[in-house]
Amino acid sequence: MRRPKPDDLREWCYPFIYETRLTCNYEILTDELCCHIGVVLAALPEGCDDIRADLEQLQSLIYNLNGSVRGRNGIFEQDIKWLKGRYSHYQQQTEGRVTGFVLPRGPAPVPQLHLCRCTGKKIVRMLVRLEEEGRRFAETLPRFANVLANFFFVLTVAIKARLNVEEVPYISVNY
Repeated sequence: MRRPKPDDLREWCYPFIYETRLTCNYEILTDELCCHIGVVLAALPEGCDDIRADLEQLQSLIYNLNGSVRGRNGIFEQDIKWLKGRYSHYQQQTEGRVTGFVLPRGPAPVPQLHLCRCTGKKIVRMLVRLEEEGRRFAETLPRFANVLANFFFVLTVAIKARLNVEEVPYISVNY
Protein backbone atom coordinates (compact mmCIF):
# COMPACT_ATOMS: atom_id res chain seq x y z
CA MET A 1 0.00 0.00 0.00
CA ARG A 2 1.32 3.42 -0.91
CA ARG A 3 1.34 5.93 1.92
CA PRO A 4 -0.69 9.07 1.28
CA LYS A 5 0.95 12.48 1.05
CA PRO A 6 0.92 13.92 4.58
CA ASP A 7 -1.16 16.99 5.33
CA ASP A 8 1.84 18.57 7.04
CA LEU A 9 4.57 18.95 4.41
CA ARG A 10 7.21 19.07 7.14
CA GLU A 11 6.54 15.32 7.43
CA TRP A 12 7.40 14.72 3.79
CA CYS A 13 11.10 14.91 2.87
CA TYR A 14 10.86 14.04 -0.84
CA PRO A 15 7.91 13.82 -3.25
CA PHE A 16 8.69 10.20 -4.22
CA ILE A 17 9.88 8.96 -0.82
CA TYR A 18 7.10 6.37 -0.44
CA GLU A 19 7.48 4.82 -3.89
CA THR A 20 8.26 1.13 -3.90
CA ARG A 21 10.13 1.22 -7.22
CA LEU A 22 13.91 1.61 -7.23
CA THR A 23 13.80 4.97 -8.99
CA CYS A 24 13.60 6.81 -5.69
CA ASN A 25 16.56 4.84 -4.30
CA TYR A 26 18.58 5.84 -7.37
CA GLU A 27 17.67 9.50 -6.90
CA ILE A 28 18.67 9.37 -3.24
CA LEU A 29 22.04 7.81 -4.15
CA THR A 30 22.81 10.50 -6.70
CA ASP A 31 21.78 13.16 -4.18
CA GLU A 32 24.07 11.51 -1.61
CA LEU A 33 26.95 11.66 -4.08
CA CYS A 34 26.36 15.35 -4.71
CA CYS A 35 26.44 15.91 -0.93
CA HIS A 36 29.70 13.94 -0.59
CA ILE A 37 31.21 16.23 -3.23
CA GLY A 38 30.15 19.22 -1.14
CA VAL A 39 32.12 17.76 1.78
CA VAL A 40 35.14 17.24 -0.48
CA LEU A 41 34.91 20.83 -1.72
CA ALA A 42 34.94 22.08 1.87
CA ALA A 43 38.09 20.06 2.63
CA LEU A 44 40.16 20.64 -0.52
CA PRO A 45 43.69 21.79 0.25
CA GLU A 46 45.29 24.82 -1.34
CA GLY A 47 46.66 24.32 -4.82
CA CYS A 48 43.70 22.27 -6.02
CA ASP A 49 41.89 24.93 -8.04
CA ASP A 50 41.58 22.58 -11.05
CA ILE A 51 40.03 19.87 -8.87
CA ARG A 52 37.68 22.41 -7.27
CA ALA A 53 36.48 23.60 -10.69
CA ASP A 54 35.94 20.03 -11.86
CA LEU A 55 33.99 19.04 -8.75
CA GLU A 56 31.85 22.15 -8.94
CA GLN A 57 30.96 21.28 -12.53
CA LEU A 58 30.33 17.66 -11.54
CA GLN A 59 27.73 18.59 -8.93
CA SER A 60 25.43 19.96 -11.63
CA LEU A 61 26.11 16.96 -13.87
CA ILE A 62 25.28 14.58 -11.03
CA TYR A 63 21.94 16.30 -10.52
CA ASN A 64 21.42 15.91 -14.30
CA LEU A 65 22.20 12.22 -13.80
CA ASN A 66 19.70 12.19 -10.92
CA GLY A 67 16.76 13.34 -13.03
CA SER A 68 17.66 11.32 -16.11
CA VAL A 69 15.82 8.15 -15.07
CA ARG A 70 12.48 9.69 -14.09
CA GLY A 71 12.63 12.65 -16.48
CA ARG A 72 14.38 13.61 -19.70
CA ASN A 73 17.96 12.51 -20.24
CA GLY A 74 20.46 15.09 -19.00
CA ILE A 75 23.75 13.23 -19.58
CA PHE A 76 25.17 13.49 -23.08
CA GLU A 77 28.20 12.33 -25.04
CA GLN A 78 29.94 15.66 -24.45
CA ASP A 79 29.60 15.12 -20.68
CA ILE A 80 31.27 11.72 -20.93
CA LYS A 81 33.96 13.15 -23.19
CA TRP A 82 34.62 16.00 -20.73
CA LEU A 83 34.82 13.62 -17.76
CA LYS A 84 37.14 11.22 -19.59
CA GLY A 85 39.34 14.20 -20.48
CA ARG A 86 39.53 15.29 -16.86
CA TYR A 87 40.28 11.69 -15.83
CA SER A 88 43.15 11.57 -18.34
CA HIS A 89 44.43 14.94 -17.08
CA TYR A 90 44.85 13.62 -13.52
CA GLN A 91 46.01 10.19 -14.62
CA GLN A 92 48.84 11.77 -16.64
CA GLN A 93 49.84 13.87 -13.62
CA THR A 94 50.13 10.76 -11.44
CA GLU A 95 51.53 8.27 -13.96
CA GLY A 96 53.26 5.36 -12.16
CA ARG A 97 52.08 6.23 -8.63
CA VAL A 98 49.64 3.34 -8.42
CA THR A 99 50.52 -0.06 -9.86
CA GLY A 100 48.05 -2.24 -7.97
CA PHE A 101 45.47 -2.11 -5.22
CA VAL A 102 45.93 0.56 -2.55
CA LEU A 103 44.21 1.07 0.76
CA PRO A 104 41.59 3.84 0.79
CA ARG A 105 43.27 6.17 3.26
CA GLY A 106 44.98 9.51 3.49
CA PRO A 107 44.33 13.04 4.68
CA ALA A 108 41.05 14.81 3.99
CA PRO A 109 39.51 14.93 1.45
CA VAL A 110 40.97 11.61 0.23
CA PRO A 111 38.70 9.37 2.37
CA GLN A 112 35.70 11.46 1.32
CA LEU A 113 36.63 10.96 -2.35
CA HIS A 114 36.81 7.22 -1.74
CA LEU A 115 33.24 7.46 -0.40
CA CYS A 116 32.33 9.30 -3.63
CA ARG A 117 33.92 6.44 -5.59
CA CYS A 118 31.91 3.84 -3.67
CA THR A 119 28.69 5.80 -4.09
CA GLY A 120 29.45 6.04 -7.81
CA LYS A 121 29.65 2.24 -7.94
CA LYS A 122 26.34 1.99 -6.06
CA ILE A 123 24.78 4.24 -8.70
CA VAL A 124 26.03 1.94 -11.47
CA ARG A 125 24.58 -1.05 -9.61
CA MET A 126 21.28 0.75 -9.11
CA LEU A 127 21.13 1.46 -12.86
CA VAL A 128 21.61 -2.29 -13.42
CA ARG A 129 18.72 -2.99 -11.03
CA LEU A 130 16.52 -0.33 -12.66
CA GLU A 131 17.14 -1.87 -16.06
CA GLU A 132 16.33 -5.28 -14.62
CA GLU A 133 13.10 -3.78 -13.25
CA GLY A 134 12.18 -2.74 -16.80
CA ARG A 135 13.12 0.92 -16.59
CA ARG A 136 14.54 2.38 -19.82
CA PHE A 137 17.08 5.19 -19.90
CA ALA A 138 19.86 6.51 -22.12
CA GLU A 139 23.00 4.41 -22.46
CA THR A 140 24.99 7.49 -21.48
CA LEU A 141 23.91 7.09 -17.85
CA PRO A 142 25.79 3.88 -16.93
CA ARG A 143 28.76 4.95 -19.05
CA PHE A 144 28.98 8.30 -17.26
CA ALA A 145 28.48 6.70 -13.84
CA ASN A 146 31.29 4.19 -14.46
CA VAL A 147 33.72 6.92 -15.54
CA LEU A 148 32.60 8.95 -12.53
CA ALA A 149 33.57 6.21 -10.06
CA ASN A 150 36.97 5.86 -11.72
CA PHE A 151 37.41 9.65 -11.77
CA PHE A 152 37.05 9.86 -8.00
CA PHE A 153 39.81 7.29 -7.57
CA VAL A 154 42.23 9.18 -9.80
CA LEU A 155 41.47 12.35 -7.81
CA THR A 156 42.55 10.57 -4.61
CA VAL A 157 45.86 9.73 -6.26
CA ALA A 158 46.30 13.29 -7.57
CA ILE A 159 45.62 14.90 -4.19
CA LYS A 160 47.96 12.52 -2.38
CA ALA A 161 50.67 13.25 -4.95
CA ARG A 162 50.24 17.00 -4.44
CA LEU A 163 50.47 16.52 -0.66
CA ASN A 164 53.47 14.14 -0.97
CA VAL A 165 51.53 11.35 0.75
CA GLU A 166 52.51 7.84 -0.25
CA GLU A 167 49.99 5.25 -1.35
CA VAL A 168 49.71 2.21 0.91
CA PRO A 169 49.61 -0.95 -1.20
CA TYR A 170 47.13 -3.70 -0.47
CA ILE A 171 48.32 -7.23 -1.20
CA SER A 172 45.38 -9.59 -1.52
CA VAL A 173 45.50 -13.05 -0.03
CA ASN A 174 42.46 -13.95 -2.13
CA TYR A 175 43.63 -13.57 -5.74
